[in-house]
Amino acid sequence: MSLPRPHKNKTLATLLASALGATGLHRLYLRGFGDRLAWLHFALLAIALLLLALAPSINLFYRLLPVIVSMIAGFLQALVLGLMPDETFDATFNAGSDGRSDSRWPLALLLVATMLVGATVLISTMARLFDLLYTGGAYG
Repeated sequence: MSLPRPHKNKTLATLLASALGATGLHRLYLRGFGDRLAWLHFALLAIALLLLALAPSINLFYRLLPVIVSMIAGFLQALVLGLMPDETFDATFNAGSDGRSDSRWPLALLLVATMLVGATVLISTMARLFDLLYTGGAYG
């Protein structure tokens, strides 16, 4: 007889992806240490730390770009998780669990905040990248 698997909360998974998406903790929460994309998040963090330590002459934006890319991926994952129907979420992440997901209004507020912050980060990143690539950072 096997024990039931612990139930994974959809709102918590979305919050982890939105707030800590750059770290990959949401992927560990949902899939465990065997998830390759979680390790990719960790690798991007390590690359950014190495760039910060070993390449002080490079523009700070470029040194932080791996973390920013990981963060944007976390925002996208938060939107995918939050907009996933409860039945699909349970079938994907809660197979073998006794609980059922029941999303309510906090998830909707979290999705609105994620969209606001995620779109701002994405547009700001694109603007700064184009500024650095095309003008050499003339605008800041």
